[in-house]
Amino acid sequence: MAPRRLIVDGMNVIGSRPDGWWRDREGAARRLVEQLRAFADRTGDEITVVLDGRPSPGLAEGRHGSVTVWYASREGPDAADDRIVRLVAADPNPATLEVVTADARLRERVLELGGTVSGPRTFRRELDS
Repeated sequence: MAPRRLIVDGMNVIGSRPDGWWRDREGAARRLVEQLRAFADRTGDEITVVLDGRPSPGLAEGRHGSVTVWYASREGPDAADDRIVRLVAADPNPATLEVVTADARLRERVLELGGTVSGPRTFRRELDS
């Protein structure tokens, strides 16, 4: 299977498992990035993750091994979704991008731009296997 180009809606994947992540959002984000790095190293997939909130001291924007981390570029509703849409819209070949999200409106926006979408639970199973 050829490597994929994934953009992960980080909080959707984190929130797909009720493991107490809400007690330590920063720790949950760091754990997700570590899982994504291991997954990318194993599969060769190119992975970008977009997180809500402001960059934390322990997890800055930019490359973290084989994963690129971005944060929502503004506060408020749909901020991470808007950042994801900008990434898809700016890509020279959005048809090669797969966005992992459960958000219905983000799904519509990505499909309108020519990208594909998959759900976080399915992706979480891939991460865990």
